[in-house]
Amino acid sequence: MATAGSGGDGETETSSLHLEAEWPNLGDKKRMISSGNPFEYLVETLVCSPDKTFFNISKLQGTEYDALPYCIRVVLETVVRNCDGVLVKEDDAMKVLKWNTNCECQEIPFLPARVVLQDFTGIPAMVDYAAMRDAMKKLDRDPKLVNPACPTDLIVDHSLQLDFTKCSAAQTGSTASSIDSPRQSSKLPPAKPASTKSHCRGQSSCKGACDSGSTSQSSREQIENTPMLCPFHLQPIPEPEAALKSLELEFNRNKERLQFFKWCSKAFKNVTVIPPETGTVHQVNLEYLSRLVMEKEGFLYPDSVLGTDSHTTMVNGLGILGLGFGGIESEAAMLGIPISLNLPEVVGCEVTGSVSQLSTSIDVVLSITKHLRQADLSGRFVEFFGEGVSQLSVVDRTTIANMCPEYGATVAFFPVDQVTLSHLKQTGVDEQRLRVFEAYMKAVKLLKEENSTTIPRYSKVLEINLNTIVPYVSGPKRPQDRVSVTDMKKDFETCLNEKVGSRGFHIPAERQKLEVSVTYKSSEYMLSHGSVLIAAVISCTNNCNPSVMLTAGLLAKKAVEAGLKVKPYIRTSLSPGSGTVTHYLTASGVLPFLNQLGFDIFGYGCSRCVSNTNPLPEEIVTAIKEGDLVACGVFSGNKHFEGSRCSCIRANYLASPPLVVAYALAGTVNIDLQTDALGFNSRGEKVFLRDIWPTREEVLQVEENLIIPSMFKELKIKIEKQNTRWNLLDSPESTLFPWDLRSTYIRSPPFFSRLDKVPAPPPAIERAHVLLYLGDSVTTDHISPAGSISRTSPAAKYLIQRNLAPREFNSYGARRGNDAVMTRGTFANMKLFNKLVGKPGPKTIHFPSGKMMDVFEAAELYQKCDFPLIILAGKKYGSGNSRDWAAKGPFLLGVRAVIAESYEKIHKDHLVGIGIAPLQFLPGENAESLSLSGKEQYSISIPDKLVPGESLEVKTSTGKVFHVTAAFNNEAEVTFYKHGGILSYVARKYL
Repeated sequence: MATAGSGGDGETETSSLHLEAEWPNLGDKKRMISSGNPFEYLVETLVCSPDKTFFNISKLQGTEYDALPYCIRVVLETVVRNCDGVLVKEDDAMKVLKWNTNCECQEIPFLPARVVLQDFTGIPAMVDYAAMRDAMKKLDRDPKLVNPACPTDLIVDHSLQLDFTKCSAAQTGSTASSIDSPRQSSKLPPAKPASTKSHCRGQSSCKGACDSGSTSQSSREQIENTPMLCPFHLQPIPEPEAALKSLELEFNRNKERLQFFKWCSKAFKNVTVIPPETGTVHQVNLEYLSRLVMEKEGFLYPDSVLGTDSHTTMVNGLGILGLGFGGIESEAAMLGIPISLNLPEVVGCEVTGSVSQLSTSIDVVLSITKHLRQADLSGRFVEFFGEGVSQLSVVDRTTIANMCPEYGATVAFFPVDQVTLSHLKQTGVDEQRLRVFEAYMKAVKLLKEENSTTIPRYSKVLEINLNTIVPYVSGPKRPQDRVSVTDMKKDFETCLNEKVGSRGFHIPAERQKLEVSVTYKSSEYMLSHGSVLIAAVISCTNNCNPSVMLTAGLLAKKAVEAGLKVKPYIRTSLSPGSGTVTHYLTASGVLPFLNQLGFDIFGYGCSRCVSNTNPLPEEIVTAIKEGDLVACGVFSGNKHFEGSRCSCIRANYLASPPLVVAYALAGTVNIDLQTDALGFNSRGEKVFLRDIWPTREEVLQVEENLIIPSMFKELKIKIEKQNTRWNLLDSPESTLFPWDLRSTYIRSPPFFSRLDKVPAPPPAIERAHVLLYLGDSVTTDHISPAGSISRTSPAAKYLIQRNLAPREFNSYGARRGNDAVMTRGTFANMKLFNKLVGKPGPKTIHFPSGKMMDVFEAAELYQKCDFPLIILAGKKYGSGNSRDWAAKGPFLLGVRAVIAESYEKIHKDHLVGIGIAPLQFLPGENAESLSLSGKEQYSISIPDKLVPGESLEVKTSTGKVFHVTAAFNNEAEVTFYKHGGILSYVARKYL
């Protein structure tokens, strides 16, 4: 995990590191500087504020520092500040300082300023801390000593489900009478689960989760572990009662977990819990938790964050180094253990030119993303510089930074500049603090000066010219098919001519100009190929970048003022990703104009497919079918596929929110928005898009001066004052958590059941059975429990034994605080291929009985007879997403070692961190070449003085002997393994 050298005081032969003297005490100001820090001579007083001190790393070996990219300077400060000579050594700082010659070939320890968890990944970590307190009590130590060493924020948002949606009676006459629309009551009735027998309100077929047996990919495009919900089965009730009732049911459904989280917020120091109904994890992290400069007892240092949410990288747009990692790395950081970070190459991205008026932030983001995707950025940092950067607002920057996983980068960093400081002022940071921030950033050369001509030395440089960015849409069938708005009319006509396929519709030439007359609500309209029938503004991907939604609102305002209207048969809708969007649309005064054009808010959340909740008018559908017309839908979400909204909508386009409004006004996609008029005003004059399109300056002015201050103020009030349900929620007041043995959500894990003050030498692995014999590229998705709980799985059997019905199973994500459920779900993936069985499925052979059974059941029988277990695997074992239960689950199944050809580094670190030995076949060898069947028993001796990379002998019950490599990177990893994992290692520091 972390890099470290040898150390210790001879307390025990098995411990190669001893940290008791260096263990952090956050209440002591002097402990901000590690004991024996060799860089203490760099500590200075801030000139403008004598009560503030800091490490002036800019004075470290002269000009070498000035050549470092800004993001590497942040890494260097972290290493220097935390240098203790044990886990973080002086040589580590020198590696960072000489970054350009060490990148990608050196590992350095990195300890962030803070950790951000979302609830799914946060609950296992906090359950582990609660169990550690129990262990301290049993060993007669003060459990109050157990607290995260690193400030930790936990945001409860990932478990949110939608059970109710706003009634759409105002927008559709044909369905209004069939929808029950009770009046809003001042007091909500007790929440009840949504009925499973609701109708799809006129839809010919339901493609949601209610469609039993449906396994379409579309039904799984949701947040990991979020239970599937059919959009047509959401109970329709008036707004705002829909949101209130959904939250009421949410609190009831997750009461146990919420009570535990609230206990954590009171019991532990350095832990802040952001409750439900506040905001998404990336929104709260960006708008409330980010500090730019941290201060502890008058000591200043740069803000940096390790997060378990994929949007953590968004804060890099603020000049805050944010890294996305898995649960075990984050838990290690919480424990004060540095994570291992490869010194990355840093690619400089020079931004030149200026953004055209019609290009929105989405256009900028997608264009930059496309450009960077073409470069090889895997595992690299990207840092932006150049005159064009100043034209990008902070919200533009954070959106670009948020997209870095899309182009393969680890970080997309925007150094702090005057744009950043002005943004912070707008968010409510007082001027005195800003002066301190600016003075500190200047002192350590982390502030990018406007007139500075000094450019850091980058691994390589890419150039992006903003002049080349033009607005695009994607479609008509695949999101990867991008079309310039200026070419839209020509491209659509081409699609009509092409053969049926990924783009074409093969409409005969004589039928391409066909128009069909239809009467709707006593008025006659003409429909043709390209007619827009659905226009949906979906802002789930734009919550933290208001500019695109604001542009849509200002466009609607100008359109209404110009006398333009949307044809009544077009199904228009507005689905904000959160109430924050509604807030800033209201605060800016544009929401009434969106409503006048039919863009009414009908619900919240990730509503990729909710946009067709209201069925199309029968008259329109009939006309489309009779004319065999290629009708269109235009959406501002991030995914689509042919026929996903309605079977009669054959062409679907993704567009920015303002372009959705523009095409709704035009009523067709078969239009050149540069030369063709959108419509006519009351005087019969043509109105073009250029007449009503808001300038970039207009948008940024409203955004910076009105929206951003309002958003930040509202979020702060919501977090600090307006969490009524959370404030009224009962939770224990005790130092130790009172575990409820009947709970199926929260359970004390057994990680500390055998904890002694001094760890025993790691025992040899004797006569171990093979639990699984796996091939190449086994991913963490194959290993870790995820998604819904199958009714025939061991986890389901466990829950049924506790009197739960299948509809109450919830998901593995919601039950990550119960190790009994998660262990039973380990290796439960239906695609797992175990060579012992010979076919896909979560099965294995229990060799003593010769029976095939579920993996958990076999492991349980082995453990009852005290048989250790190992796993045989091929190349790239543990690839894919970082998941803590991919290591915790096998450990609790009794797996003592994995022997693989090669590992995904992060997962290998996880195995070490939980106490499983990662062993590697020698080069050129594998289970097949060694003629291993997996039916043998294996004995592996573990030497008391194990060293990284040591060769170990493996003996099998058939007499075969071979050697493997102990795949530990450094002595710190060996120490963690000898302690039985990081959790036990840290727990012993409190003894």
